[in-house]
Amino acid sequence: MDGSVTRGRVHRLLLPVTAAFATVALLAGCSGSGASHSSPAQVNAAAPKKAEAPGRADGHGLQAEAPGRADGHGLQADYERVIKDVLPSVVQIDAANSLGSGIVYDAQGHIVTNAHVVGGEKTFKVSTATGGGAIGARLVAAYPEQDLAVIKLDSVPNGLKPARFGDSAKVAMGQIVLAMGSPLGLSSSVTQGIVSATGRTVTESRAGGGTGATIGNMVQTSAAINPGNSGGALVNLDSEIIGIPTLAATDPDMGGSAAAGIGFAIPASMVKTVTDQIIRSGKVTDSGRAALGVTGRTVVDSHYQPVGVAVVEVKGGGAADKAGLRAGDILTRLGDTDISTITSLSEALAADRPGQTVQVTYTRGGSVKTAQVTLGEI
Repeated sequence: MDGSVTRGRVHRLLLPVTAAFATVALLAGCSGSGASHSSPAQVNAAAPKKAEAPGRADGHGLQAEAPGRADGHGLQADYERVIKDVLPSVVQIDAANSLGSGIVYDAQGHIVTNAHVVGGEKTFKVSTATGGGAIGARLVAAYPEQDLAVIKLDSVPNGLKPARFGDSAKVAMGQIVLAMGSPLGLSSSVTQGIVSATGRTVTESRAGGGTGATIGNMVQTSAAINPGNSGGALVNLDSEIIGIPTLAATDPDMGGSAAAGIGFAIPASMVKTVTDQIIRSGKVTDSGRAALGVTGRTVVDSHYQPVGVAVVEVKGGGAADKAGLRAGDILTRLGDTDISTITSLSEALAADRPGQTVQVTYTRGGSVKTAQVTLGEI
């Protein structure tokens, strides 16, 4: 399926998305230009509480107690160490109409962030942890299909510290993580939580500046993700980036208020794949994302309930074309997944790989048919 597909309708605040697994709207963590960069109004600060760890001396208390520590302060010491290690690699990005975060990717001054943070802008102001004034930066390239972008500093300050990225395959539920960025314009802020789930597939809306990306294999976290956190760092206790915080859930049944403890981060593996290609070629040359090669729209029944995706156009030479699909067919199933909307089709494809053969179930002229389709690439 190509980028011209019309998305389904969703609830939205700033950059909301829908998720296949929950009835929620999602709020992207990118703040508007009205956010203060140092002292936002009406911020209620609570006295910090000292973190406690159980008296384990084997290095595994609360997952992360420092080895050899039995005095209950191992976890706090780990938090402090990780913040000292990683926070210098997290920057604040000011675009014309938004504020977000970014991660120092290399010593040449490349910064990776979300595509929705840069929006349609080409130049930015970046505040780094090295001190001094904001540094100018320019867009290298954005890849909205994965909501990622790379910018480059106009000048590289002394002491700029690239981040270390972890192995996405080792991310597991229950791991303690820290989220670092500039929520609500509060630069160099840190929140903590755990990995709540892995392998989530989430689809952004295009309304309000969203990219419309369907992103697979996202990391769900309980760490607080707020406007301005987008593009920042989700970090494990080995001081490794395991994801880029991108979206936080809101509950449309409660007036769009935040659903506490439900945030999503793009996994480090995808961040590295996209960023390396952009730095090397100025664009993504190998997306690793499956495509059906159709333009479609959601169709509804007489009760206005979605029942499938009508093929509007088939890309010549694409996967669907080679399998004999044509305009007017209504897609109802991809592999083992029922397809009722264009969003559900996008999410099903996000779980597959180019070159994979799947069975597509569709109706044509009132008859149910199937086709074996070898998926192409976006």
